Amino acid sequence: MPQERKLNLDVKGLESKLREYSVILKLTRRPTREEFLRISKIAGAVILIIGLIGFLIYVFLTVLPESI
Repeated sequence: MPQERKLNLDVKGLESKLREYSVILKLTRRPTREEFLRISKIAGAVILIIGLIGFLIYVFLTVLPESI
């Protein structure tokens, strides 16, 4: 019996979370073309910066110690 009660509580919790998510989705709107392009450019720049930092760390830890 305790297992059935726990399962029932999990379903109720899931239902309440789904209701919260549906309210949030109803409040959202589709971004304009300008907003989408701006977000895409910023995300692309951040990805490139993080990639560059990772590459520099790789170079410092592998290539430079071998040349010294």
